[in-house]
Amino acid sequence: MSGGLRSVDEHLDAILTATTPLPALQVPLLDALDLAAAEDVVAPIQLPRFDNSAMDGYAVRQADVATATDESPVKLPVIGEIGAGQSARPVSSLPAGTAAKIMTGAPVPPGADSVVPYEWTDRGAKDVWIAQAPSSGQHLRYAGEDVAVGDLLVEAGTTLGPRHLGLLASLGRASVRVRPRPRVVIVSTGSELREPGAELGDDSIYDGNSFLLAAAARRAGAVPYRVGLIPDEPGALLDALDDQLGRADVVVTSGGISMGDFDVVKEALTPLGSVWFGPVAMQPGKPQGFGTLSPRSGGRAEVAVPFFALPGNPVSAYLSFETFVRPALRRMMGITPESRRPVTARLTHRVGSPAGRRQFLRGVLTLDSDGVSVAEVEPVGGSGSHLVGDLAASDALIVVLEDVTEIAAGERVTVIRLDQD
Repeated sequence: MSGGLRSVDEHLDAILTATTPLPALQVPLLDALDLAAAEDVVAPIQLPRFDNSAMDGYAVRQADVATATDESPVKLPVIGEIGAGQSARPVSSLPAGTAAKIMTGAPVPPGADSVVPYEWTDRGAKDVWIAQAPSSGQHLRYAGEDVAVGDLLVEAGTTLGPRHLGLLASLGRASVRVRPRPRVVIVSTGSELREPGAELGDDSIYDGNSFLLAAAARRAGAVPYRVGLIPDEPGALLDALDDQLGRADVVVTSGGISMGDFDVVKEALTPLGSVWFGPVAMQPGKPQGFGTLSPRSGGRAEVAVPFFALPGNPVSAYLSFETFVRPALRRMMGITPESRRPVTARLTHRVGSPAGRRQFLRGVLTLDSDGVSVAEVEPVGGSGSHLVGDLAASDALIVVLEDVTEIAAGERVTVIRLDQD
């Protein structure tokens, strides 16, 4: 099906409305890095599991050493040594007037209420001289002071980082339920395209789009599959798509959706009736397509794979991916925010924009003196959708809204940082 002019927000809303999170699955902890938890994780045990020593030293009763000083040290008999991980308790309890040598992480024997670090003693084996008194409870880690049984530690939807995974492992979890990474099939169309490294003819060009989009998909957290180049032949495209749908959660094509005589994607897929093709009020990236594809050969039963048809010019393809595909991938992964958070910056040079279109200009950011906050943004190159060199030189998009036709130098503008969420 085809339609009239859509706004950027309308097209994104249509995409996100049709996009649902992927079914959750259980994965080993390290495979869950940067994925969204699909379950609440509640502590099954307490942390620490038992009272233990925070220092290498001597477990004592504080009252027995309260008067210890360098000038008047206290001498206590050492009744045993306690190491971490010992299956049997070498010191079942600590009688008054005694000390037990203890290692960091070892369980504190009943009766002891503080630990004297080695540095405050003569490190005696049979008897120990203590020259400084700890306060009651000093250098002890109490059972459950960090995590109590039943504490909610990870909420569903949390993007799991190294610290979360370390916590889960400390709780005895070897795996966790997450939303998986979408498998994204990337297809470049065009009889003029050649693989990088191949010999070029007079009218051929290297395919950069599939590498650009595959890298962008990987950066978004997906698993990209770059498919070989497809000529401007509808049958070849349909065969390739049918072959790839078995491993795809998403299919992305570039090229073949404008108004030309050889726009193979639109020609091949319009008769299916499941893909919308039409203009979106943006520059660059006006021609867009979105819908679903199902295997013609009856492969996976009742599967409708989200399909994005992006323009063929590299800047248009990349901006379309950032604006439409990346948010959909993050929704499939259960990760928020789905779109990059905009910031504002001072514009270094005047820019113009056509009325009625949201323009995305490439820019280079200058950070404030704190090295974190954005201070200003300088437009890079022109507005042409073929200027891939300018795209590579940029690290931000300057967003000019539909009702704005000019922004003067020095004004604050909305900016999307391309290397940060």
